[in-house]
Amino acid sequence: MKRFTRGALAALVLPVVAAPAYADGCSAVQTVATPALPSGPLSLESAIRRAGSLAPEVLISALEARAASADAAQAARPLNPVVSLEMENFAGSGLLAGYRAAESTLSVEQTLRLGDKRKLAERAGRAEAALASAECRVQRREIELLAGELYLELEAAVEFAGIANDFAALAEEFAKVVQSRVDAGAAAPPELNRARTEAVSLEAVAEAARGETITRALALSKVWGAPEIDFKLPTTGGSSQVRMFLLPPRAYQSHPTLDAARENANVLATAADLATAGAYPDVTVSVGMRQFEEAGDSAIVAGISVPLPLFDRNKDAARAANIRADGAQISARAVEDRLRADQARLAARVRTEAARLMRLEQEALPYAEQAYADAAEGYRAGKFDLTSTLDSRRSLIEIRAAVIGARLSLQTETLRLRALIGSAPFDGETQ
Repeated sequence: MKRFTRGALAALVLPVVAAPAYADGCSAVQTVATPALPSGPLSLESAIRRAGSLAPEVLISALEARAASADAAQAARPLNPVVSLEMENFAGSGLLAGYRAAESTLSVEQTLRLGDKRKLAERAGRAEAALASAECRVQRREIELLAGELYLELEAAVEFAGIANDFAALAEEFAKVVQSRVDAGAAAPPELNRARTEAVSLEAVAEAARGETITRALALSKVWGAPEIDFKLPTTGGSSQVRMFLLPPRAYQSHPTLDAARENANVLATAADLATAGAYPDVTVSVGMRQFEEAGDSAIVAGISVPLPLFDRNKDAARAANIRADGAQISARAVEDRLRADQARLAARVRTEAARLMRLEQEALPYAEQAYADAAEGYRAGKFDLTSTLDSRRSLIEIRAAVIGARLSLQTETLRLRALIGSAPFDGETQ
């Protein structure tokens, strides 16, 4: 934003100076369908919606959220039973020769997870899925904000290009005035060269400004993965009136970053519960049928096996998991505090930029326009010299560029504030 302001001011002023001297999570994101653009020029809201729906980073995050949901469903499933067939006492020697004395056992084994491990694993999987969804929302909010900022810069570039064209045409007209005075002998011929040099320089600036609008439009298209400009450029700059406002201190509670921090804390808390449940050994039970070939009899066999927790009760893993869960809680509170500070900072920035824009638009710009009009008229009448006229026009150019920069700063800071608290256009609404 500041780079744009400095670049715009330098590009337009220096030639003159040189002459004389979303659904839950991201489930609503479509990974196939492409939302249609409006038939008219691109708007701020449509740019944000398109970025939030089509940006490759958002689509990847949305797919990862869906994959995490599938992982959670998998974690809820019980362990499969094991079927085993065992044969004993065959192909030996003496009485055990052949298969006459063989014994065969067909059994089914099932491991039972004690300590509610399956329920806790499902809960951990659901927590991971919720975290993936929250991270997708974070990614989408960041992409939407990036698209919004790029759009505002594009709009400012369009406005700057229009002003550059106006001043180039104005310089050309003024060169004709100088020509008439030189022809009449009222001005020296070098003044005509200065006027023509300025006109050519400003035309070059206008050409560069038009090229800059294309560059910024391509940068915006790149956000949603378009290889070329696939929208109509804004026809006039500064049309996105992002309103200044203040909301209650805790209005940011639904911010995706805070949601992700809380979901991460929940993930680590469920992981700690699952690690604690690891102290309970799993039990494997089996039941089957044994066949005695020699007697032709059969009998039921059953068994149970339990690991003896003599050396490992998973205490260290549970302790580590609980420590990480405590750290995640601290991190979530820190994120909340940072968001609170960011909201206060952005609100102060909005107030400052609004005051600066009001001063420039309502006071400085009218004075500069009147000063140049008087100077140009005075030069035509032979009352002012060329240098005074060019100086007044230079001041007017500086103020015009400053107004564009101030408006861009105000709109950008307001957009960031809206993104932080989840207000339009980041809540699906339009202004």
